Amino acid sequence: MVRCDQRPRSTQGFFGAPTVTNIQQQSEIFSAIVALPFGKVGVRTAAGLITELCYLPPHFEAKEAQDATAQLAVEQLLAYCDNADYRFTLPLKVAGTDFQKGVWDAISSIPRGSVRTYGELAKHVGSAPRAVGQACGANWFPIVVPCHRVTSAAGLGGFANSDDPNSYLLGIKRWLLAHEGSSEYAWQQTTLL
Repeated sequence: MVRCDQRPRSTQGFFGAPTVTNIQQQSEIFSAIVALPFGKVGVRTAAGLITELCYLPPHFEAKEAQDATAQLAVEQLLAYCDNADYRFTLPLKVAGTDFQKGVWDAISSIPRGSVRTYGELAKHVGSAPRAVGQACGANWFPIVVPCHRVTSAAGLGGFANSDDPNSYLLGIKRWLLAHEGSSEYAWQQTTLL
């Protein structure tokens, strides 16, 4: 399966904007696209399992759930946005290497409202901070496996393989941290252009 962040880039129209046809083609890989307070999340399903959750750029339109598993994901994502203490019970497809699974397990143990640095997690799993960052970027189920709770020692750090401070992805990380009560980065919530 091609990851949503690894699929071929769309052909762009004038001024770099994706064309309507390409957006529709990209939307077809998702069983649902849910609009949340911070942006859109694509949900991919197969055989009754969630195979991937993906943060999507702003130009994607919401899409009704195409199956019961996608509907369950939509309902639980909305419930989390209403209550940061909500616990996900989604049927997730097993994904990742043993190392990545170990990092994701460590990330999942970070309490809501708290953050850990890549270095702290690296010590915990017996690895290097860069390897932990790569495992965070390879997370198939963001929000459910809360990689937004991992930051750099010097600040917010990257997110979903992006370190552009004005990207929609870091805006999502800021929103999620503020939503969960992490006051350390709440001031950055308003710094986006």
